[in-house]
Amino acid sequence: MISVYKQRKLTFITFVYWFLLLFITAAWIWWFISLEQQNDQMRFYKLLQLNKDDAAYEQKLFLVNDEHSRKTAQYISEGITFVIVTLIGALFVYRSVRKQFMLNRQQQNFMMAVTHELKTPIAVINLSLETLLKRKLDEEKQQHFIKTSLQETERLNELVSNILITSQLESGNYLSAKESINFSELVDKCAIYFAARFPSRTIIKNIEENIFINGESLLLQLLINNLISNALKYSPKGKPVYIKLVSYNNVLLSVIDEGVGINEEEKKKVFTKFYRSGDETVRNTKGTGLGLYLCKRIAESHNGKISIADNQPAGSIFNVEFKV
Repeated sequence: MISVYKQRKLTFITFVYWFLLLFITAAWIWWFISLEQQNDQMRFYKLLQLNKDDAAYEQKLFLVNDEHSRKTAQYISEGITFVIVTLIGALFVYRSVRKQFMLNRQQQNFMMAVTHELKTPIAVINLSLETLLKRKLDEEKQQHFIKTSLQETERLNELVSNILITSQLESGNYLSAKESINFSELVDKCAIYFAARFPSRTIIKNIEENIFINGESLLLQLLINNLISNALKYSPKGKPVYIKLVSYNNVLLSVIDEGVGINEEEKKKVFTKFYRSGDETVRNTKGTGLGLYLCKRIAESHNGKISIADNQPAGSIFNVEFKV
């Protein structure tokens, strides 16, 4: 209901805005027509005062017509200038206001997503701990509940890390300590972690050994984890996720899935902060809209570039290319 109200409010404001803009434009046009009519009347009165028998008649006639032409040119140039300035200013204001409305909507969706992302693991952890306290379980069941709690704790840790690092990068307060790191070992470590965390999923690695890049280990690990998590999230459980790392002139990391893919219109939008396709009230996949945005920021801070390509026959390929 609130969403519908805000949509109607935005529609009403947009209608009023364009109505006022058209009114102002019409006022400028009326102003021009009125001044031009006044200019024509002045020319008519001055022509009536001329005496054709006067020796300087031709010169005076030329002066009257010239003054009339200059006034017309002045009104046209001023009118065009005012209309252009008004339209440019109106377009700027409209885009700014609309961008602010969209940002507010994305922030609201983000808060809804974060609330859901926080409540779910907390509820699971709470239920697991209560079960362990209230019931005497055998060793196998105890290990199951402990493992489940640890997995949900990792989810919370990833969420908090994404929010914290994003905030620090945007505020410029993140103190980066770049060094030469074995990127092959880091990618392999992340792949092993997700294989252990999701034993039912198939993760296929093709990692070239001893590839070194200059970077921040924590940020790069966050980049890799977000890409793998995104691939697992948006691909069917029965389909594998491929992780490929190769070195040629540059270093190329590819995370490949066989999911639904991403259409051309959304390939650039997915790297926008808070952006998620669909609506939070009907979306089934988990997430906050920060993961891919953070990947883009991290890649750029490491002299890299992230892009999306279509996988065949289905799915997406996320490529991160680092210049070395």
